[in-house]
Amino acid sequence: MMIEEKLNELGFKLPEAPTPLAAYVPALVSGNLVFTAGQVPVSEGKLLYAGKVGKDISPEEGMKAAEVCALNCLSVIKKEIGDLEKIKRVVKVTVFVNSANGFTEQPKVANGASELLVKLFGDKGKHVRSAVGVNELPIDAAVEIEMIVEI
Repeated sequence: MMIEEKLNELGFKLPEAPTPLAAYVPALVSGNLVFTAGQVPVSEGKLLYAGKVGKDISPEEGMKAAEVCALNCLSVIKKEIGDLEKIKRVVKVTVFVNSANGFTEQPKVANGASELLVKLFGDKGKHVRSAVGVNELPIDAAVEIEMIVEI
């Protein structure tokens, strides 16, 4: 089954690639790797999850924010390479969580993205990962994710 068909089957739709928030490109191919810029949980220009996880939003909402970020990563990858079927494997996912003081469930939040990628790509979606708690993120986003995939 094609990746975008799997997305639809799971109840998701690949969004339009978000417009960069500043002076950078959203994705870049280098050799057989595609690197994405950090993607926040925006849809149609609107921030869907704002504030600190563990204070303003729950860890479960943080997981949903991570799903949106992962979908945005996939959308900028598709815009760069033309077709998600060219992805051989997901290599690395870095997840930044806008964390309340004392919040330590960043890995749980990151699972929102990781579990979605495995559902979409199977074993090719298993990846190395960092889940990092940060004090602030651009536009008060709850989560930001960057991804590296092999093509």
